[in-house]
Amino acid sequence: MSRNSGIAKFVGGVALGAGLGILFAPDKGENTRKVLKKKLDDLVNKIKEVDLEEVKDELLYKAETLKAELAALDKEKVKEIALEKAQSIKTKAEELYKLAIEKSTPVVEKATDEVRKQALKVVKEMESKLTTDTKKKK
Repeated sequence: MSRNSGIAKFVGGVALGAGLGILFAPDKGENTRKVLKKKLDDLVNKIKEVDLEEVKDELLYKAETLKAELAALDKEKVKEIALEKAQSIKTKAEELYKLAIEKSTPVVEKATDEVRKQALKVVKEMESKLTTDTKKKK
């Protein structure tokens, strides 16, 4: 339905343009009609030469390309956010360890140090995986 509506608008625009051309033409009516008929015939021939499958394929290709580019941008944004959060976890683990040293007993300090080490290990693995995955996809 939208294709027919588009074609109707196009044909209406051509008719309107032709009418305005005749109305404001500086040449005689007969000469203007001949020129207008030739131009309309040329336009009809060009329209007949358009391969709708080719146009459809080109539009689908461009849509898929755009979709892939958007997906890549989304993945880059996710990676950026993940790395920011990883840095935040590292910082919080270091702060927790320093607080444990200042405020508590060696047992709490040892437990906090283990948590800090484990958090740092997980963050490093995650950063490494994100960086490796990005390099592979390029």
